[in-house]
Amino acid sequence: MADSRRTKLLYLDGQQIPRHVFPAEDVRLDLLPADAITRHDGLIEIDFATPDEWLEEDEELVGHARDPFKRIDARRTSRHIRVSIGDEVVAETRRGVALFETGLPTRWYIPRDDVSAELTWNDGHRTTCAYKGHATHWDVGGESAVAWSYELPLNDAMPVRSMIAFYNERADIEIDGDREERPQTQWSPPPVS
Repeated sequence: MADSRRTKLLYLDGQQIPRHVFPAEDVRLDLLPADAITRHDGLIEIDFATPDEWLEEDEELVGHARDPFKRIDARRTSRHIRVSIGDEVVAETRRGVALFETGLPTRWYIPRDDVSAELTWNDGHRTTCAYKGHATHWDVGGESAVAWSYELPLNDAMPVRSMIAFYNERADIEIDGDREERPQTQWSPPPVS
């Protein structure tokens, strides 16, 4: 559909995710449905979900275009991490990984062996991160899709492969005895009226 060495990243006002745009002559418009194309000052944007795959050089892109101004960093930590749902401690470790991602709260990944509650695979909840890959979601302690893991992570997320993270927005997480404040993000529960 498109093959170009002249792509650009377009940042639209109010949008956090950049979009790939191509010179029109590098796009096979005859192969694309009209509703999959947006024109921007002589450049063509292709809806990310339309092609079977996106390649940047020889690596597949998932989810959306990667923003060169955002990144993830994973660091092993011996800090005491305790996760509770309601009054039940569901995970506790000193063998975790802290994952720092631009614009998001620190995510604390826990070895699966250190999760004491039953993990039930939630096959109806799917998310994809352009930097980490496709997430597997887990029901824990009566909460639906409150935890996730990356079973086949992308390169930068390899340190958290098969480890379990809990949504800081929906579980109580203590680090070295200090309870973290629940952040307000797109994964926060809706406010109670």
